[in-house]
Amino acid sequence: MSNPGTTGTTRPPATDDATDLARFGYKQELERSLGSFSSFAAGFSYISIMTGVFQLFGFGFASGGPAFVWSWPLVFIGQGAVALCFAEMAGQFPLAGGVYQWSKQIARPVTSWMAGWIMTIGAIVTAAAVAVAYQIILPQVSLAFQIVGGADDAGVTSTANGAKNAILLALGLVVFTTVVNIVGVRLMAKINNLGVAVELIGVTLLIVMLAVHIKRGPQVVLHTAGTGDGHSWGYLGAFLVASIMSAYVFYGFDTAGSLAEETREPRRHAPRAILRAITAAFLAGGLLMLVGMMAVGDIDAKELGTLGMPYLIKSTLGTGLGDAFLVCSAVAITVCCLAVQTAAIRLLFSMARDGRLPFGAALARVSPRSSTPVAPAVVTGVLTIALLLVNIGNQRVFYILTSVAIILFYIPYLLVTAPMLLRRLRGRWPREEQGPFFTMGRWGVVVNVVAVVYGVAMTVNLAWPRTAIYGDDQWYYTWGAVVFTAVISAVGGLLYLRYRSHHGAPQGAAATEPVADDGLAGEA
Repeated sequence: MSNPGTTGTTRPPATDDATDLARFGYKQELERSLGSFSSFAAGFSYISIMTGVFQLFGFGFASGGPAFVWSWPLVFIGQGAVALCFAEMAGQFPLAGGVYQWSKQIARPVTSWMAGWIMTIGAIVTAAAVAVAYQIILPQVSLAFQIVGGADDAGVTSTANGAKNAILLALGLVVFTTVVNIVGVRLMAKINNLGVAVELIGVTLLIVMLAVHIKRGPQVVLHTAGTGDGHSWGYLGAFLVASIMSAYVFYGFDTAGSLAEETREPRRHAPRAILRAITAAFLAGGLLMLVGMMAVGDIDAKELGTLGMPYLIKSTLGTGLGDAFLVCSAVAITVCCLAVQTAAIRLLFSMARDGRLPFGAALARVSPRSSTPVAPAVVTGVLTIALLLVNIGNQRVFYILTSVAIILFYIPYLLVTAPMLLRRLRGRWPREEQGPFFTMGRWGVVVNVVAVVYGVAMTVNLAWPRTAIYGDDQWYYTWGAVVFTAVISAVGGLLYLRYRSHHGAPQGAAATEPVADDGLAGEA
């Protein structure tokens, strides 16, 4: 496997990034100001250990007991294979919009359209799911954040007042991230970089301090706590439900690719950022959960399944230190939501400038003052707020939003990795025209197969209508993920028929004269 940065042709210097972009037919409109750390930070903050682990540890523990943590390395292997495929893509196609553009370059127009459309909706749902996580953290720091209800509702979404309060806190966060993204990428990067630094330092100190309080050995991860009882498949059924926790954390690493047109030397930095982000998240999150379960006083405490990681930390380290780390988690949630919306904005912008969306001219317009596509920022903010308001008071909203959000990312990921595998099998990948800035070499086919098989298997697992996730009192809850995904796909299909004549060609001010087509697009 070659090192990122190794090329078959001469790499364009940083000052020539705009010329490199012009090879694909686009003008440099976004502000190219992000460096190596900012690129890494975008992917890491999207994954966000102190968001995902704090948010869903309780769900994983309640569903599978301490042994649920084995889903962590298994999901990492599957998504790691996807990340390696994306690293190759990021070196070949350094374009805003990431997954949409990658699919566009190697697949048929309908494939890239559906990848971009489904992922756009997925990003909006994810932003809502992340913002709701404030409810898990802030009321446990201070009851002043429990605006609706009282102490019994603090830190949970399973009560009516807890669910309402979750939406109120989420609304404030989405308004903040929307304003930041309107102001510009420089402010976004400064806040995001600071947040990631706080998260990295915080999670490292937290692991060390929990390690000081270890009370039991690592064999704790072999205990199932009887969670397999009642499942028709025994513990395997419980484990598949619990694996949703890990699946929720390990996505969004492709954000570094989405910001390629705002990154200096993106062919070199983006592949590295993708792989570093997912690897850092795996190590930090795995150690945090392992050491935490080894350190907590009562491993059988029911609060581990209801209040989750915040309870584990506060009961082990005490209220003062526990609250300090919960504040770090709140910072991580803030920048995670910011990164999610930032990626969604670039995806909308990328599709709009290709003439693939309604009101494309407005959505593709870049502000001359902030060098930012303002309209997509407003649209993503408004749609996220609308989604939250529709679900106000819904006690099941947390898990439904989470499950649907993951599915709406796994499908677009497959719409890149599957066409990529077809090209490999036909001997047409990796291509040499642009120079492979990152290549898996002879391991490419094996890794690509793992990425596709894992993606299909996890998508089925996530959409599977189970009462443990979706409930069984109403059919539209039980089948909610399947129905929602089907509706989104159907609407996307109708919109594709309306805008298919554009075939992804750059439109208006974004367009410039591209290099000759190399004939790669449109086979898969």
